[in-house]
Amino acid sequence: MRIVEPTAATIVAAAKLLIDGKLVAFPTETVYGLGGDATNERAVAAIFEAKGRPRFNPLISHVLDAQEAQRLVRWSDTADALTARFWPGALTLVLPRSEGSTIALLATAGLDTVAIRAPFHPVAQALIRAAGRPVAAPSANRSGAISPTRAEHVAESLAARVPMIIDGGPCLVGVESTVLDLSGDTPILLRPGGVSREAIEAVIGRIALSDALPTGDAARKSPGQLASHYAPARPVRLGATGVGADEGLLAFGPDAPAGAMLTFNLSPAGDLAEAAANLFAMMRALDRPGIDRIAVMPIPETGLGLAINDRLRRAAADDGKSGRR
Repeated sequence: MRIVEPTAATIVAAAKLLIDGKLVAFPTETVYGLGGDATNERAVAAIFEAKGRPRFNPLISHVLDAQEAQRLVRWSDTADALTARFWPGALTLVLPRSEGSTIALLATAGLDTVAIRAPFHPVAQALIRAAGRPVAAPSANRSGAISPTRAEHVAESLAARVPMIIDGGPCLVGVESTVLDLSGDTPILLRPGGVSREAIEAVIGRIALSDALPTGDAARKSPGQLASHYAPARPVRLGATGVGADEGLLAFGPDAPAGAMLTFNLSPAGDLAEAAANLFAMMRALDRPGIDRIAVMPIPETGLGLAINDRLRRAAADDGKSGRR
């Protein structure tokens, strides 16, 4: 494993790894991604193996722009309107697979839909351009764990499973992309993320919320739909208005209660964008020996708060396997 700075030479070297079917971790504006050639079934399989990810959980394919996406999926006027406003950026669209699409079937969990987005981060764009192909890239961490927003988080989670990590500094958005399903008659929000529901509805009108998630080994249309996900090793207590002496506190706003073993404040000013950018790094900082549980203060369910609370609820969920309860 090498951690490298994003130079012209390292981008070329990273692109060669992708072309050769190897994996590369790289920064996006949302979180760090574990990238592989989205058109290569063996490379995609290596992503699942490195993460320990269930094969029914699909991957997002990253492209440069809408023109490239249109060669891989069946496009629509709604997709046109959304990408004109939000691409490149933190919005993933789920669209029907086009005839002749080169995206590996494993990347789509065998479904006839493809999750696709154009990232904003210049390092991600440079890597996709140099590789000359779509890059499948879930978050660069072991499956179900806290997502990485810094290169060192990737190294801690994946170590020798990835030959190269491109260090682009901390991620500016800090939570994964919003995933919107456009494969049916009604747009459905599958995963809240870096683009708010309100911003999307300002462009295309009301969207539906996904209220019937697949269970068991049924294939998902989107990543981030597992009940237990983004989870630290320590249990998470939500809605905390007070804090125990054995707890670490993930605070929000100016009125954090005293008494925690350790406190990190997502945003003392109550700014949801700042809170999203800090979420995963601060959860990692609290997930340490000596702290028995992580208490989390209430966060508004508006704007980016929808994505933050989605991640926190999944982090707090007990899937019966984690041994955290």
